[in-house]
Amino acid sequence: MSGNRPDPFAPREWAPGEKPMMPGSPSTPLHPAKRRVAFAIIGLLISLTGSLSNALVTANLTNLQGVFGAYSNEIAWLPAVYVMGNISINLLLVKFRQQFGLRIFTEAFLVLYVLVAFFHLLVNDLSSAIIVRAAHGMVGAALSSLGIYYQIQAWPAKHRLKALTIGISVSQLAVPLARMFSSRLLQLDEWRGLYLFELGLAMICLGAVLILKLPPGERIRVFEKKDFLTFFLMAPGIALFCAVLSQGRIEWWTSTPWLGVCLAIGLVLVIAAIVLEHNRSNPLINTRWLGTGSILRLGLVMIMLRVTLAEQNTGAIGYLQQVGLLNDQMQYLSLAILLGVLAGIVVSALTINVKHLSWPMVLSLILIIVASLMDAQSSPLTRANNMYFSQFLLGFSGTFFVAPALLMNIGSVVTQPKNMVSLVVLFGMCQNLGGLMGSAILGTFQTWREKYHSSLIADQLSYLNPNVTERLSQYTSLFNSFIGDSVLRGAQGTAQLQTVATLQANVLAYNDTYLLTAGMAFITLVWVLWRLSRQRYLNWLQAKREAEAEQRAMQHPTTSISTGH
Repeated sequence: MSGNRPDPFAPREWAPGEKPMMPGSPSTPLHPAKRRVAFAIIGLLISLTGSLSNALVTANLTNLQGVFGAYSNEIAWLPAVYVMGNISINLLLVKFRQQFGLRIFTEAFLVLYVLVAFFHLLVNDLSSAIIVRAAHGMVGAALSSLGIYYQIQAWPAKHRLKALTIGISVSQLAVPLARMFSSRLLQLDEWRGLYLFELGLAMICLGAVLILKLPPGERIRVFEKKDFLTFFLMAPGIALFCAVLSQGRIEWWTSTPWLGVCLAIGLVLVIAAIVLEHNRSNPLINTRWLGTGSILRLGLVMIMLRVTLAEQNTGAIGYLQQVGLLNDQMQYLSLAILLGVLAGIVVSALTINVKHLSWPMVLSLILIIVASLMDAQSSPLTRANNMYFSQFLLGFSGTFFVAPALLMNIGSVVTQPKNMVSLVVLFGMCQNLGGLMGSAILGTFQTWREKYHSSLIADQLSYLNPNVTERLSQYTSLFNSFIGDSVLRGAQGTAQLQTVATLQANVLAYNDTYLLTAGMAFITLVWVLWRLSRQRYLNWLQAKREAEAEQRAMQHPTTSISTGH
């Protein structure tokens, strides 16, 4: 009987329009309208479930720090290990889909996702929470591609780019959504409320994909033994980079020796993996393709965009948390960001054009500059309602460029499916590492500028300055009805003055951070415009030469004929 079993890797006959874009992706048969709607809803649900798992933790780090009784450097490991697992497993996920098929990929990873979400409920200390979060990052990576595949099934062939845009961008909704409602989940059962909600979403997704399965795709044998050697070199190397980026500004870069050790070991591991892949005939990561000028430029622009967009969480949200606001008090700001993200998805889906994929990046950079310059006018009285429009612009920018950036080199992947792993790794690293890098750079810069401004302000707080003594007496008088001892009242007044000075230094430091973000976005914009102008000029020059050559050939046809004779 086993001899009659069909070969799962044998080529299949496909009806016109049904053939999968590449091995590991589903076929695209025609579906009735109701089924298309179901595919769209399930795709949105899967994408949001995968992205909310990290967003719920990121939006509530302060609360989780209190629950676990952890220091800020300890709680920072939770989002860091999630990113470690998420980036690392992408090295193998594409080939897993191609070799074992979509059915196993879909059901196996969703079952694992449910199990990991359930184990979160059993966590009682930070160490076990960190281990479970790393596992969550690995299984969560599968949900992003799964959501895209379901979204593609929901749209007819002429609108596939719109489906891809929605599938890629919808995960950006997670962070503002998490800030809007997660406080209520914490009130249910502290941090277990977050994980109960996550477990419920995961179980709904599992039931949905079991009821409505993706169409089959092509399977090919792709795994090689050296793939796993590359994985065991590259994955810990990237993980060490994530650790350095997440802990550097908290532990401080120059005063923590283990950060340097991790960075050195990570470099050795990643370089070893690159050397191994570069000399393979059938590499897991195509280093020659990744090393081409167009791919390197694309990666650099995507990283710079992600770094500047970190102004939203590290800058604006960080500032508001610094002045004492909680998620409940920033709900309308989160709504403004959410509307910006939705607008970015809709406009990107309606305007995406394969002939003009660079211009969404240009517009995103311009909007980032405008938003950063608006935020740079902050004062100690600035609150969430003063940042609605600027954060709307940043939310829009964060989704408007994502799909065009991924599609810029999708053509070379369709013609050479082996490059799919390389593209997924590049995109994931630019998005995740770029976000960590942005938080590290902007957070470090803000800390440095705060110390600088604090020293300048402290130099001016002299009792010889009448303005200082007047302000000090005002602060002291605030405690007249509470404290009878004049010495204690004076100490409280001095402490109040130092608190106000520190707040002012932080405001000035955040303003400098916004200006830095605008500066980085401006430099990137100038470079992108120069590259586009140069490419347009070269295309015009080539077209002119071809026209001149054609014109010369038409002017001397007899010469061409006699030469051929």
